[in-house]
Amino acid sequence: MTDAEELLPIAVDIAREAGELARRRRSEGVAIAATKSTIADIVTEADREVENLIRARLAAVRPDDGFLGEESGAEGGTSGITWVVDPIDGTVNYAYGIPHYAVSIAAVAGDPDPARWAALVGVVYAPAIDELFSAARGTGAWLGTQRLAVVHATDAGALLATGFGYDPATHGPDLERVRRVMPLARDLRRGGSAALDLAYVAAGRLDGYFERGLHPWDHAAGALLVTEAGGLVDGSPDGVPGRQMTIAAGPGLFERLREVIGS
Repeated sequence: MTDAEELLPIAVDIAREAGELARRRRSEGVAIAATKSTIADIVTEADREVENLIRARLAAVRPDDGFLGEESGAEGGTSGITWVVDPIDGTVNYAYGIPHYAVSIAAVAGDPDPARWAALVGVVYAPAIDELFSAARGTGAWLGTQRLAVVHATDAGALLATGFGYDPATHGPDLERVRRVMPLARDLRRGGSAALDLAYVAAGRLDGYFERGLHPWDHAAGALLVTEAGGLVDGSPDGVPGRQMTIAAGPGLFERLREVIGS
């Protein structure tokens, strides 16, 4: 088994390079390349260019590893390691010039399926504000040189984050879920980047996070940040983050949040 600490510097270096490319392309102007699930679910030319850069850099240094990316799909490897990549998480923010977006890179062992993989490395880099969150399995989660720890919600209520899918048919159930959760909340945030929401839970900037509809690349790096910071992450199907639900929080809040949401 490859040592997670061996993979972390690779992920950090590539995330920084990819983030700088994304930031530079944003300053030059954004071209919309396509839509995905709905007309609101966009892909920019920068998404594709940044993912191609990440994929090329990984292939150069880890040619036997697999790859699972939001824009270019999956490619198997022979090493037992797969890189799970979201080149620009928060594409709508990015397209509108909102500086809340991130490059997300994770390395996992085993099948590239959240129900069967073991996350080894996770990096979430927000290039617009130059913040890099990182974790290697068993060594904690970090923002730069600052070790991260989840917070414990108080009786004053929890600061929670969530997101909403692009399909209008899902908005009613999503809003009903928010209604059920609000008695636990001090307030609610909707930032637009699952990777950063999870990183913020790890950093204690949020007490908890929940969202339906995530893909593996949305949560692979961020979930490891949360668990390495002492938090808990699960969802459905299969008791892991997934399309039906993802929940992340500190231990004091986690069970209450899961009970209300019904994951």
